[in-house]
Amino acid sequence: MNHLDIRELHTMEEFETVCRLYADIWGTEPGTGPISAEIMRALSHAGNYVAGAYENGRLTGASVAFFAEPAGTTLHSHITGAAMGRGIGLALKLHQRQWALDRGLKRITWTYDPLIRRNAHFNLTKLGARPEKYLESFYGAMDDAINGGDESDRVLTAWDLSAPCLAAERNGIPLPAGAAHAVRDRAGLPQPEPTDAEFVLIDLPDDIEALRRTDAAAAHAWRLAVRETLGTLLADGARVLGLHDRRSYVVHRTPASAHQPTGSNQ
Repeated sequence: MNHLDIRELHTMEEFETVCRLYADIWGTEPGTGPISAEIMRALSHAGNYVAGAYENGRLTGASVAFFAEPAGTTLHSHITGAAMGRGIGLALKLHQRQWALDRGLKRITWTYDPLIRRNAHFNLTKLGARPEKYLESFYGAMDDAINGGDESDRVLTAWDLSAPCLAAERNGIPLPAGAAHAVRDRAGLPQPEPTDAEFVLIDLPDDIEALRRTDAAAAHAWRLAVRETLGTLLADGARVLGLHDRRSYVVHRTPASAHQPTGSNQ
């Protein structure tokens, strides 16, 4: 049986091991990953969160987070990467959650690519976090194995630490009565469907990372369609209620956000 040990990291040797792990996960050359050992060293020394997950003594996941505004209430999780399929990412997030609670914090925020279905399922369904803001091309173009040169749209997501911890895997929320699609998956391509429904569905592609490698134009069409719908709805004050059937965002259009149809090509 595999033994998983999660602990805070403090030495340059540990941070350099994290850099190599991240380079493997993101498919980048050594030394060009998403964060440097020196930055991790500085963040750790200043009292922020840098932790690694060791499976039978081998590093298989790591997470980096720092204190954020509002001061004294929030931890921002900048990057978490782990081997997939063994629960390591979930274990890291739960460790991070307890670390934040021990310091009197009330929420953890992070960003993720809203097109990646497995990340949406993990964040919204398993953890119970909720998107708050759509951030267009947040990091600029990112030419790694995951982002494939696509624009780096992200959603800022918040995890309320006072809410029950939703760590058990579920299939997502039920479909609300009267829900209508603003973006529908039609044979692998996004089809906008203008709607003024109170509950709006936004489909996601099956595998955006594979699509970026095989059909960049289709991947970009998904980026624009979700940006137009989800981005507009969040900017207008709508709330993402969760994910339905691991495929569709369910968005509640509040009265303040209901002034125009969503999903048009205008």
